[in-house]
Amino acid sequence: MNRASVDQVPLLDERQGLRILTDALGTTDVAINHYDLSPGDRIGGYHAHHDQEEVFYVLSGTLSFATPAGDVELGPDEAIRFARGEFHTAYNDGDAPVAALALGAPPASEAIESVRECPACGDRFHHHRASFATRGIGPDDSARQVDCPECGAATRRIGRPD
Repeated sequence: MNRASVDQVPLLDERQGLRILTDALGTTDVAINHYDLSPGDRIGGYHAHHDQEEVFYVLSGTLSFATPAGDVELGPDEAIRFARGEFHTAYNDGDAPVAALALGAPPASEAIESVRECPACGDRFHHHRASFATRGIGPDDSARQVDCPECGAATRRIGRPD
C-alpha cells in the first residue's frame, strides 16, 4: 500500500497547478495527475493520445472540454473518458478555481498528436510528437516548441479548436 498527500507532492507546473501522483503512489499501470487551475488556465493544447485513454474527474469547480463533438462542461463529482485517438483539451472558462484528477492508462504516452498554429504563415497542422522537429525551450527543457513544416517558424499550441 502506498499513500500520498497531494499537498506534499512537488508542484511540477505552476501554470496548471500540476502535481504528478504516479511516482508518489508507485503506480505502474496508470498515470495520475492532480490539477489546480485558476480561471483562464488550461491543460495542454488540443490533442489526442493514440496509445492511451484518459479519464478526468472534477473535484471542485467547473472544467470545460473542447472536443470534436463540441464543448462539454463537467462539475464536481463528474467524470469524462477520452478513448485512444479522441481529440480534446481541458480549460477553466469560469470565474472560480478548478481542482481535477487526470488518469491515463497505460501510464506513458508517446503517440501524441496535437493541432498547432503558425503565427508567421497562419498554417494549421496536425503534429505527431515524433514526426516534426521539436526543440526544448525554457530553463529545464520541459516545454517543447514545434517548428512549422511550411515556413520553419515557431508555432503555438491551440487551446480550443475553432
